[in-house]
Amino acid sequence: MAQKQKSASVQQHLDIKEIRDDLIVLKSGGLRAILMTTSLNFALKSSDEQDAIIYRYQNFINSLDFPIQIVAASRKFDISPYTENLEQRQAQQENELLRIQTSEYIDFIKELTKITNIMTESFYLVVPYSPTITIKKGFLTNLFKGAKKKEPVIQEEKFQELKNNLWQRVEFIIAGLQGTGLKAVPLKTDELVELFYKLYNPSAKEEPELQKAKEMRLQ
Repeated sequence: MAQKQKSASVQQHLDIKEIRDDLIVLKSGGLRAILMTTSLNFALKSSDEQDAIIYRYQNFINSLDFPIQIVAASRKFDISPYTENLEQRQAQQENELLRIQTSEYIDFIKELTKITNIMTESFYLVVPYSPTITIKKGFLTNLFKGAKKKEPVIQEEKFQELKNNLWQRVEFIIAGLQGTGLKAVPLKTDELVELFYKLYNPSAKEEPELQKAKEMRLQ
């Protein structure tokens, strides 16, 4: 019961009404898509490559006629699944020398994580689409300034229209980022739910997020 009350309390302070069709629907009626992006090590590029990346990124930003939000999320990396996998391999190892070396390596990793905060960093782009929505108010509603603000209701046909307009923006951004050497993939419904859960629960594990980042690098 306490957990349900806590969830309800948090939800009251969020601008999110629901997550559906791989999109975030805000209480205001606006839509948001979130793209997970790769990164590149700018410092390791030559000066000519750096200039080219800056020029392409500048052209990409100047081509936008709508706002975007860039989010970098850092989280403490949970090393336990990795060490557990190593321990399983150690138990199956028949070579005595390799078994000893694996044990020493596991001890080294565990000691390293005790003295150093190993972080993972993920990068996201938030793409908005906020149409103008008119809310009709009755005469009695206008008399009471303290009346609760009514949330707009979007019909299914209108929602699909807004969704299509937003995805056009998403496709434009994906194509623009490719020119700078970055890949971007829209998060799906379950991944959006997971992302916001972890934002409000920092202790949650991050393996699914890392798996998606790995898949992006292999594409």
